Amino acid sequence: MTTDNPCGAGDGEWEREPDPSDSLRTFGAVVQALREHAGLSRVEFAELVRFSKHTVESVELGRRMPDESFVERGEEALGNTGALRKSAPHLTRGEPGLAAWFRRWARLERTAVSLCTYECRLVPGLLQSEDYARAVFEGTMPLLTDERLDAQIVARLDRQKMLYERPEVPFSFIVEESVFRRRFGGTEMMRGLLDRVLEYAGLRNVQVQVVPLEAALHACLDGPVRLLETPERRRLAYCEGQQTGRLIADPKEVSLLHHRYDRLRSQALTPQDSRGLLERLRGEL
Repeated sequence: MTTDNPCGAGDGEWEREPDPSDSLRTFGAVVQALREHAGLSRVEFAELVRFSKHTVESVELGRRMPDESFVERGEEALGNTGALRKSAPHLTRGEPGLAAWFRRWARLERTAVSLCTYECRLVPGLLQSEDYARAVFEGTMPLLTDERLDAQIVARLDRQKMLYERPEVPFSFIVEESVFRRRFGGTEMMRGLLDRVLEYAGLRNVQVQVVPLEAALHACLDGPVRLLETPERRRLAYCEGQQTGRLIADPKEVSLLHHRYDRLRSQALTPQDSRGLLERLRGEL
C-alpha cells in the first residue's frame, strides 16, 4: 500500500480487525506463549503453519481473526495441546454486525467531516427503517441465524445515530426513485420507511435528493459510491459489490468520483422537490 493509505497500514493489513476484541487478544497471547515455549521464532512458526510472518504477528496481537487452517496447523506445530482448537469457536470480532469488508469504512465514518452517498439498489443503510433493514437482512444469502440478523440490525441502527449526534457534519444522499418504489414488504413497512427518510431529510445537516425515473443518463451509472472527507481534509471513497468492498484512497480516482457525484447533484431533483416526490409516494400507499 502506498502513502495514500488513510490508516497508515502496510500491504495486506487492510484485513486487520479495526477494534480487536478481548477474545482475539487473548487467543493471540496464547499463540505467542505456546510458540515461545516451543522455542520458535515468528519466522519459524510461520513456515510451519504456512502463513506469512506478518499474519502470525497480526494474530498474536489480536489484529486478525485466524482461519481454520491457521488453528489446525498451529495446533500441530505447538504440540497439540488443544488450547487453540478449543478456544477458536469462542472468538468474536470487535465490531459485530458489520460485514468484514465494510468495517474500515464504518470506522472512518465516525470521524468524517462530510459524507456523501449515491445508491441505485437499496435505500442507504443510514436512512433505513428497522423493518426495512430487517427485510434486507432476511433476504441475505446465505441465510443468517437469528443472532447474527439481530446483530446486523443493531449495528445499522447504531450507525444512524450519527445523523443526530453530529449536527455539524453534512450528510448528502442521492437515491434513484426506483429504489423507493421497490416494495420489500407490505404497505405499512413502506410507509414506515418513507416516514423515516422524510424524518432524516428534515434535519438541517441531511440532504436527500432523488433521481427521477424520467431522468436521462447520468454521471454515476457505474454504480453506488460513498465519499467522505477526514478531519485532516483527506478525501476517500468506497465502492461495494457482491461480497466485497473497496476503499479508494488514490487522489486521482477519488477526485473523479467526487466530480461525478457533484455532476449528479445537478442532475437529480432539488432537496425540496425530492421531499415532495417522497411525500407523494407515501400518499400513494
